[in-house]
Amino acid sequence: MSSSRRTRLPKTLLCLTAATTALTSACTSVSLGTGVPATVVQHLGPVGPVPAGLTSFYGQALSWGGCAPYATNQSAQSSFADGTLQCARVTAPIDYSDPHGKTLTIAVMRVRASDQSARIGSLLVNPGGPGGSGMELVANMLRTWTGTDLAKRFDLIGFDPRGIGASTPAIRCLTGPQQDAVRVTDLDDETTPAGIAAYDHQQKSYAESCARNTGDGTQMLANVGTRDVVKDMDVLRSTLGDRKLTYLGYSYGTLIGTTYAEQFPKNVRALVLDGAVDPTQSVVDETVNQGTGFQTAFTQFAAWCAKQQHCALGRDPKNATQAYRGLVNPLLTHPVAVGDGRRLSYDDATTGTIQALYSQSYWGYLNNGLNDLQQGRGSTLMTLADVYDGRDPTGTYSNEQDAFNAIRCVDDPPVTDPTLQLTAAQRYKQVAPFLDDGRPATAQADACTVWPVPPTGKPHTPSVPGLPPVLVVSTTNDPATPYQAGVNLAKALGGGLLTFEGTQHTAFLQGIGCVDRAGTDYLINLTLPPAGTRCTR
Repeated sequence: MSSSRRTRLPKTLLCLTAATTALTSACTSVSLGTGVPATVVQHLGPVGPVPAGLTSFYGQALSWGGCAPYATNQSAQSSFADGTLQCARVTAPIDYSDPHGKTLTIAVMRVRASDQSARIGSLLVNPGGPGGSGMELVANMLRTWTGTDLAKRFDLIGFDPRGIGASTPAIRCLTGPQQDAVRVTDLDDETTPAGIAAYDHQQKSYAESCARNTGDGTQMLANVGTRDVVKDMDVLRSTLGDRKLTYLGYSYGTLIGTTYAEQFPKNVRALVLDGAVDPTQSVVDETVNQGTGFQTAFTQFAAWCAKQQHCALGRDPKNATQAYRGLVNPLLTHPVAVGDGRRLSYDDATTGTIQALYSQSYWGYLNNGLNDLQQGRGSTLMTLADVYDGRDPTGTYSNEQDAFNAIRCVDDPPVTDPTLQLTAAQRYKQVAPFLDDGRPATAQADACTVWPVPPTGKPHTPSVPGLPPVLVVSTTNDPATPYQAGVNLAKALGGGLLTFEGTQHTAFLQGIGCVDRAGTDYLINLTLPPAGTRCTR
């Protein structure tokens, strides 16, 4: 489960999203339920402190109904039809500095606490990204959530952050066919004037498309960052009737939780932050650290693979990087047909690999895909890449990739110095040699350098005096969010650190008994695990 930052390597960061959620959402079918009334109107009035000028938003009534109309992709059409799910829309200003101006809606999903007499309140969850759907996370959690102690005590709340999923207006840059075309086009060869010009044109064209195709255009793009998402969360907290926020954030969702704590410290009850993003790191340092993490995961995959009967990388893990590059690097010039009119590109193969490295449970899929590639077949790796990119079998894409780029471009200042761009590319190849395509590192100025609106955030050390104790969960060999980032975040927030010894992205509510017990005890009783607690499977 869970999720976080995405885009194609190595230009910016990968999605910090656990593969479990994405693959589960692609495969899960949930039986249809019965009985959500067509409309259940909840009106509580404002709860807790209300910022000036926002009373009408904090006190709005929520009309709860069935969730089927909120589905935005093929897999959601099935999972959202479950009758135990209730959905509603929350209205918020596009620009909080102009509360009387244009508005947007936040789509929200709820699973009611099974023991209303023991109910503590709402538990808001976010899967990361940026760009991940909290509604899809909740729908896919449903079967493992039911019957747990948390399910008895909390309403489970998933929301699609502004511009994402079922929330309106949606961030949208490219059509499905346009995204297919980008995926098979090699834009990484910037060693020639023509290659440089093609890459720069693609980045500028992408930024212009985002401004043109997103509802309310540049006004929306200027206000989709984490700074604004947490303001929506506080509106949601009030409309749900909670005086204090209880929140579970995975990956990029930890940045949402941290930013909420900075803006609304007195409104925090409990925060579980799993797979931490280090808010002090620059985009370059975070990218390089993530490359280190994925190389570690690849090395461990290679050791596992060598023990299998048919390992695509051979019996000696020391040769795995060379063997992998021997399989995928030819795709730079000779993509492989996959049978549906598309071709598996080098980018698709490495994206599919990264998708599988998020969790050990998907290493078998990766080995199968690499064995297929040896035989000139690319469908397995393409399926993994499609999951990562949010493409369903009909060719429809979620807007997660577009939202990721739009949010990252306002959350962090762009890297405009060519020397720094070149150094970053060189460092990445050094720390993640399995992803080295064999071509010289070059300076790459991504779409954020030509983005139509300025950034609204920057790296910094959070300081939240008086914040209630929070729980940070960090995994020792997390490929996407390095362990040390969790250590740093726990220290900055004065919170507790729970260590999981494993190789995967995020850990809470994923069947790891020690982690689940500690997190559940904290959310219900506000009791942190003893300092130094370490969990294994």
